Amino acid sequence: MTAPRPLDRRSLALAAISTIVEWYDFTLFLYLATVLARVFFQGTDAVLTALAGFAVAYLMRPIGAVVFGHFGDRHGRRATLLASMALMTVAMLLTAMLPTASQVGPVAGLLLLVLRCVMGFAVGGEYTGVVAYLLEGAEPHRRGLVTSMAAATSEVGGLLAAGMAALTVSLLPPSALDDWGWRIPFLFGAMLAGLIFAARAAMGESPEFEAHRAAGTLVRRPLRHAAARHRAGIMRGFAISALGSITYYIGITYVPVYLSSIGRLDEAQALRLATVAAVAVILVTPLVGLLSDRMGRRKVLVGLAVLAVVLPYPSFRLFASAVPAAPFGGALLLAVLAGGVSAVGAVATAEQLPAEGRLSGLALGATTATALFGGVAPWLAQMAVARIGASTAPAAMIALVALAALPLLLALPETLPRRASD
Repeated sequence: MTAPRPLDRRSLALAAISTIVEWYDFTLFLYLATVLARVFFQGTDAVLTALAGFAVAYLMRPIGAVVFGHFGDRHGRRATLLASMALMTVAMLLTAMLPTASQVGPVAGLLLLVLRCVMGFAVGGEYTGVVAYLLEGAEPHRRGLVTSMAAATSEVGGLLAAGMAALTVSLLPPSALDDWGWRIPFLFGAMLAGLIFAARAAMGESPEFEAHRAAGTLVRRPLRHAAARHRAGIMRGFAISALGSITYYIGITYVPVYLSSIGRLDEAQALRLATVAAVAVILVTPLVGLLSDRMGRRKVLVGLAVLAVVLPYPSFRLFASAVPAAPFGGALLLAVLAGGVSAVGAVATAEQLPAEGRLSGLALGATTATALFGGVAPWLAQMAVARIGASTAPAAMIALVALAALPLLLALPETLPRRASD
């Protein structure tokens, strides 16, 4: 089978920017967790209940990844990406239209949870589909840079979420925010998803997938194929994604909840800090992706894992400092770390698996790790902080996962394509 030609830049760009919606919605829920807790849940543990709902919904990601992964490995990446975006558009629109607890009681929280599960299911097929599409459509020696765009543009979604949440919370009085203002960011997200869905119609199919289809080498049961023949690649992808998820969801998206819950910053200040952190991630992500194209995936991942052991504790100590600028310093350290892991992790996880079972393998490995170490982590961190007063427990969670992943990363085979002159 001859090497497929790379995709045109338009298709690559359309695929990359589509991750904006996925991260916009999921990070928006965390940034508005304290607001949604008041609107949809009742009782003294309302914030914990909201974060538990986030965790449960996140556990739907592997299920969605398996379903969409099977479909994508059998019928193509483009169709998968169109279907997942359509489902996300509907879920966000319905969320913006939900009744509140003051209107229908506990049913409101249940309906919110159901729609979070639908969103988690859709997102399960979204990010892995985009990563595979970018990897398979990029020039071999630019795969790190091109695939890192999925992480960079997803952080644009996080930046939009932080900005919209901060703007909404800052401009509206509490009564208006709780009454109707919280709906505005979700309506904006539904509109954004609809626009990207329409733009995706212009995307071409992954050339590597097309080459396998033309050669008749696609497998009928890609999930079984990946589980039987590529277990080592699945486990390596799990370890890489576990590190990326814990650094991102504790080090970035949980930080505003943490700072407001310990009384260090109010909601508006915490969201402004999250906006600054998102900008830092956007700037660092392509640089680390390019670095992985020069130095290799393994060296960069090992270096970042060592930093993930060392940096979290002093960062969380900065959050407790009386110096006004200290929380921003801590947030920037964690943001740069998380952005770096996400950048190289995107290409490294996808390269562990061959094209004919790539989406299914990513569902079993990378997406499962994201659900466990991303969706559940903020809830566990808040439990430790709120129930036992362990203010540095979130830092310990990051460091422990990094330590556990480090041996696997040290043994990681290098997947950077060799140049002809090497």
